[in-house]
Amino acid sequence: MPGLIGKKIGMTSVFGADGKNLPCTVIEAGPCVVTQLRTVEKDGYAAVQLAYDETTEKHTSKPLMGHFSKAGTTPRRKLVEFEANFEGELKLGDTLTVADVIKEGVDFVDVVGTSKGKGFQGVVHRHGFAGVGGKTHGQHNRLRHPGSMGASSWPSRVFPGMRMAGRMGNDRVKVFNLQVLKVDAEHNLLVVKGSVPGAKGSYLIVEA
Repeated sequence: MPGLIGKKIGMTSVFGADGKNLPCTVIEAGPCVVTQLRTVEKDGYAAVQLAYDETTEKHTSKPLMGHFSKAGTTPRRKLVEFEANFEGELKLGDTLTVADVIKEGVDFVDVVGTSKGKGFQGVVHRHGFAGVGGKTHGQHNRLRHPGSMGASSWPSRVFPGMRMAGRMGNDRVKVFNLQVLKVDAEHNLLVVKGSVPGAKGSYLIVEA
């Protein structure tokens, strides 16, 4: 199985085998239910669709309720497809837990999430610009400004891709090769070394 859907619980720290204090993130990974199996013959590609985080019928559309009923499961909030051929291994309604997918102390995982939105930010915060410089020679209001952005008579415009102020954050971010420090099968918790994108309670895709 290539992965699971999860939720970011928060950050903490644990002591490693060498006595070092390691920063880590706690993720609730699963349980996930198989809600659809795609095949090359029918869909043109092979994949398994997993569903996570139970919700009520009141907050689920009728087409989705039919989709979940066909799989024989209760409605869920989050649906994600993982491309791989699992024909014969999985069937509709199967439940996958963190212990089925990830082994403690051996695996490295990739985590996909949506980074925190920062709103409209200037070049100093967004791109790490130093600003124009000192306050001398009348530059009292240019400390965090971008400065010169291009030539004058030619090309008489700013080239596309110029790093400028704008919306920051709220982007899909993938963090590679996070070491698995602990797997709590009883509570479906996964502890990985380092940080992952997103705020507490946000959805994550854990790729094993």
